[in-house]
Amino acid sequence: MNTPDFSKNPDGLLPCIVQHDRTRHVLMLGYMNREAYEKTLAERLVTFYSRSKQRLWKKGETSGHYLKVKDVRIDCDADAILILAQPAGPVCHTGSDTCFGEVVSSDSGFLAELESVIAHRKSTPNERSYTSGLFQKGINAIAQKVGEEAVELVIEAKDSDDQKFLNEAADLLFHYLVLLQARGYSLQDVEKVLEARHRK
Repeated sequence: MNTPDFSKNPDGLLPCIVQHDRTRHVLMLGYMNREAYEKTLAERLVTFYSRSKQRLWKKGETSGHYLKVKDVRIDCDADAILILAQPAGPVCHTGSDTCFGEVVSSDSGFLAELESVIAHRKSTPNERSYTSGLFQKGINAIAQKVGEEAVELVIEAKDSDDQKFLNEAADLLFHYLVLLQARGYSLQDVEKVLEARHRK
C-alpha cells in the first residue's frame, strides 16, 4: 500500500473518501492529518481531523455509529485516501445512510441492520441491553451461548413444531452474529469465505 504524503498540502490535511465495503456507496468525505490516519490504522475505526473543532474526531464518538475499517487505499499521487468501511448505523448527522442522502440497500436485508445494532451495543454498552451484557461477559460466555442455542435448534428440528424450530433458529443466528462481532468479524466476512470456496 502506498503511503499518503501529508506534506502536499500546507495544512497537512488530505481528503478521505469513505465507501461502504459491501455496496460501494460513497458514505462521506472527511479530512485526515498524519495523526488521524495512524490512529485509524491502529484502531481500525475511522478517525478524521475536524477543521471546525481543530482536533481529532472519531466518526461515531457521539452517536456510536462508528465506521469499521475494512480496507485502506491511497491514490496514485499519494494525496487522497479511500477507506472501505462497514458502518454501524446511519453515517450522516441527519440520520441518512450517507452524507449525500442516499439509501444504502443490502442484499442481507434486516440482517445488515441487526448487525449494526449489535455493533452499536458492543461499542456503546447499555446496562439494560441483553446484547451489551453478553459482550461484557466475554468471548467464552458468548461462545457457550451459541453452543446452547445450537443444541436447542437440533432438538426442535426433530419435533414437528415449526414455530419453535424457527424461534430457535433465530436465537442461534442472533447469538452467532454476536459471536462474530465479539471476534471483530461480520457476516460479510463469512460470506466472502463461502464465496471463495464456491468459486473453487
